[in-house]
Parts: sequence; C-alpha cells; structure tokens
Amino acid sequence: MAKKLFVGGISYETTEATLKETFSQAGTVESANVITDKMSGRSKGFGFVEMSSEEEAQKAIEMFNGKEIDGKNVTVNEAKPLEARPRRDGFNREDRGFGGNRRDRW
Repeated sequence: MAKKLFVGGISYETTEATLKETFSQAGTVESANVITDKMSGRSKGFGFVEMSSEEEAQKAIEMFNGKEIDGKNVTVNEAKPLEARPRRDGFNREDRGFGGNRRDRW
C-alpha cells in the first residue's frame, strides 16, 4: 500500500522531478508534488512524495530527514490527513451572534 510523505523546508527551486529522482533512491516513487501558491505559482517550500510501500517510506524518512536537497535541509515525515480548520475570513457565528441589537454584540 502506498504511503504519503510530507517534505518540508524544500528550496523554492526544487521541482517535482527533483523530488521524484531524489526519493527514488529509497524505492519506487508513485508521485511527487511541490505545493505552489495559486496566485504567483511560486513554491510554498513544501511538498509530498508518495512511496509505493510502508517499508520504502520508512527508508526514505531515514535517508532524507534532516538532509540537504538543493541546498536546504529538509524535514521528511509521514503525511497527516488534513484536519478541518476554522474559517479564515473572521466570520464566526458563535462569536458574533445573529439578530438583536447591534450594540449588544459589540
């Protein structure tokens, strides 16, 4: 079963091809993604690599965590599922309340 790894602290110049080539030293790489900013298209400095097995993923962690890739020391660990986060627009129903006199809310 494939195992996804988080790769943090990567250089802004690191490409998906570089990640795939580097991590292939530990085993079969199913996929490699560098996360980019939607507006600028620039790397956000982290990415994900999916290894084909748990054993290969563990080997990749041991081989590359704290090591240098493209001039920067990277962090490599098991990727965790995305957790639900509160909205970032400042709108929170519990804090603001609805109805009533505006002065009562502020």
